[in-house]
Amino acid sequence: MPEQTVTDNALSAEDTKLVTLARHSRTRVGAAEGAAVRDQDGRTYAAASVTLPSLTLSALQLAVAHAVSSGATKIEAAAVVTGAAELESAGLAAVRDLAADAPVYLAGPDGSLAGTVL
Repeated sequence: MPEQTVTDNALSAEDTKLVTLARHSRTRVGAAEGAAVRDQDGRTYAAASVTLPSLTLSALQLAVAHAVSSGATKIEAAAVVTGAAELESAGLAAVRDLAADAPVYLAGPDGSLAGTVL
């Protein structure tokens, strides 16, 4: 996982909501990963990874794109639910485009927190 990783199972209610939204996005379509982000106004955006012959986007990239296309200018926090052991770098880069210090929570398919990238 890039940058500093912190393992801490204590999430605020709003951050727990991000993990829940990401988990449900992943499950709903049977995707490899789900993600959710919260913008500067507290609005949330959730997405699942997309793999097509002509387009591949991580769930986090798509959630950030959805936020930006809806007018978000800053990301306060993000969550990714995946079976992977590490956060993929392209999605993290998309979050960092809007916030250098937003925490990104990495959770397993059951929603348990694996770590936080700060």
